[in-house]
Amino acid sequence: MNDKPIYVTEPYLPPLDEFIPYLEQIWASKKLTNNGPMHRQLEAELRDYLGVPEIALFNNGTIALLTALQALRISGEVITTPFSFVATGHSLLWNGITPVFVDIDPQTFNLDPEKVEAAITPRTTAIMPVHCYGNPCDVAAIQEIADTYNLKVIYDAAHAFGVEDEGGSILRHGDLSAISFHATKVFNTFEGGAIVCPDAKTKRHIDNLKNFGIVNETTVVASGINGKMSEINAAFGLLQLKHIHQAIEKRRLIDGRYRTGLDRIKGIRLPKPVGQCVENYAYFPVIIEDDYPLSRDALYHILKQADIHARRYFYPLINDHSVYRGVSRSDGVENAKAISERVLCLPVFTELPLEAVDFIVSVIGMGAR
Repeated sequence: MNDKPIYVTEPYLPPLDEFIPYLEQIWASKKLTNNGPMHRQLEAELRDYLGVPEIALFNNGTIALLTALQALRISGEVITTPFSFVATGHSLLWNGITPVFVDIDPQTFNLDPEKVEAAITPRTTAIMPVHCYGNPCDVAAIQEIADTYNLKVIYDAAHAFGVEDEGGSILRHGDLSAISFHATKVFNTFEGGAIVCPDAKTKRHIDNLKNFGIVNETTVVASGINGKMSEINAAFGLLQLKHIHQAIEKRRLIDGRYRTGLDRIKGIRLPKPVGQCVENYAYFPVIIEDDYPLSRDALYHILKQADIHARRYFYPLINDHSVYRGVSRSDGVENAKAISERVLCLPVFTELPLEAVDFIVSVIGMGAR
């Protein structure tokens, strides 16, 4: 059916002619970075769109995570999930912090609060949960644990742009939330990211940290980093915001088409969103159960032969990579291990035709025969 490869995702690119006026403004201003007008405007528009108190833009989501840990002076051990992209763990290692990996809930794929509490030691200073696939963590239970043990909470919210629970943006939870605006995300700025801050004072501190710790021409208050977003990235973000509603709506239709088609195939489990009032349809994970005739990896290769490039997000687990041997601790992650060996994320992106979704479902259906 498909005349070109179907990748797990493609970046949404608005019409090029709509981007030219933004570039013309940048050329006229000759301001390319350092908190220029596009940067300031995008922060203001994102703050309003997401419904958050303050937001600080970054050049990518990983630098945002690194800086969030620095901003809260996190050290010692941090409890986190092994079922995530490696940037979650890497941000801890780069800060000289020991990652403590605990198990996930097999239904939500997010940190299991009971396992979090059991893993706390005198060296624990923070919890770094991930809203996996944009599905909200049990934020109330995590905050209760943090309050009881006097721990900070930094959410890796890379997947959670625009996601809301009954109280509003999921990004408002915890001490800080870090978002990714990478090209693969629902909302992208080519490369980019942000930290959601609870107040203006925290934002000022983070803004200093992302600019080498510089306060003014003669004053440096911290050993900061260069995490600034450029004007061109910010401009693209402003254009993306104009299209974000229709982009997410197309993803919703794709999600629904998958669910209708796959619901009839035995052995394919479709995780149900939990705790969301507003979804962003960032990913479409399925779990390959024992009663499906093929293993996850066998189905993965059959799809690839049909030029359908699904991905095994997240396999292997972070703690299974050699770089984590001897520098991290894992307190039993059987659920995460089992899910990592059964999960397959199917293609989903704004411009994926519904006919392509039907084709993908048909290939999975043929594997079930």
